[in-house]
Amino acid sequence: MSRRRFTLQAGAHELALGGRTLIMGIVNVTPDSFSDGGAFLDPAAAVEHGLRLAAEGADILDVGGESTRPGAAPVPLEEELRRVVPVVRGLASRCQAPISVDTTKAAVARAALAEGAAIVNDVSALRFDPALGPVVAAAGAALVLMHMRGEPRTMQQGPRYDDLLGEVRAELAAALARAAAAGVDPARTIVDPGIGFGKSLEHNLELLERLGELEALGRPVLVGPSRKSFIGGITGAPPAERVEGTIAACCLAAARGAHAVRVHDVAAVRRALTVADAILARGAA
Repeated sequence: MSRRRFTLQAGAHELALGGRTLIMGIVNVTPDSFSDGGAFLDPAAAVEHGLRLAAEGADILDVGGESTRPGAAPVPLEEELRRVVPVVRGLASRCQAPISVDTTKAAVARAALAEGAAIVNDVSALRFDPALGPVVAAAGAALVLMHMRGEPRTMQQGPRYDDLLGEVRAELAAALARAAAAGVDPARTIVDPGIGFGKSLEHNLELLERLGELEALGRPVLVGPSRKSFIGGITGAPPAERVEGTIAACCLAAARGAHAVRVHDVAAVRRALTVADAILARGAA
């Protein structure tokens, strides 16, 4: 399928979506993330990691200080600020790529945006903190709205859908309406179906296979399959050995209409998507 093209304004940055697939590189500043928890707790190490991801081809760097793995407990506000703010500050001062802050808290978003972040990536789609939407709107930032049932602590306790794509699409449409009501420019929004967030292995596979049905929302689509448990469920591989599965999921997501992917392994995914995008471009010509 051909992807609809968008121009996304994120603060002072302008992103072209719908040509080549953009890559959001993951910069986890957490002790307990499922794949690389604890590896980049030191702010200087996290900044260097982000710069390395940018050099490898990341178009966006996504900094997160609260793990959202299944079963994760919330992080206190002051601790999340302590983890995130120095890293956003360091990356924004040394990197041309737009910085995203992965948070559900208005106070963290406000602090990160003040330090140079241009995107807020909210896994709750504005359900957890009603003040977050107005913060994004006031800053002129872009906003990623992700689908999730419940919260990270409970989301994998028997997730059930009667109409998976219909329900995900309807709940993302409701999230877009919440954002607009909070003053966020609809042209600055991105939707994410939430692979691994309140979904079984079969749900994740169906979402990826039918991803094109989210085109009806009229917004660019971000997909985050990186190293996730559904890949381990298929291959039996632990998180560090799920690179090939991540590449397969990213390339197929691009073919199904994804505009961007969120990954740990930027260099490998960039090489694979360069080939996939070249093939897709011939089909769209």
